[in-house]
Amino acid sequence: MHFTIEHEREEDGRWLAEVPELPGVLAYGATAQEAMAKAQALAFRVLAERLEHNETGPQSISIAVA
Repeated sequence: MHFTIEHEREEDGRWLAEVPELPGVLAYGATAQEAMAKAQALAFRVLAERLEHNETGPQSISIAVA
């Protein structure tokens, strides 16, 4: 399973990062790095929840920053 963290700067100056492969996984930050770190942490939480609730099985995971 491969996940990509995409980020962009909003008009108000905040940074938005999201993981398109996981709907709803997006986070804002004051910097691109902060937003990406928050999105990555949220992605891990979502994956952990899916494992705990038997919604997916264990598998290899890679994360890339775009």
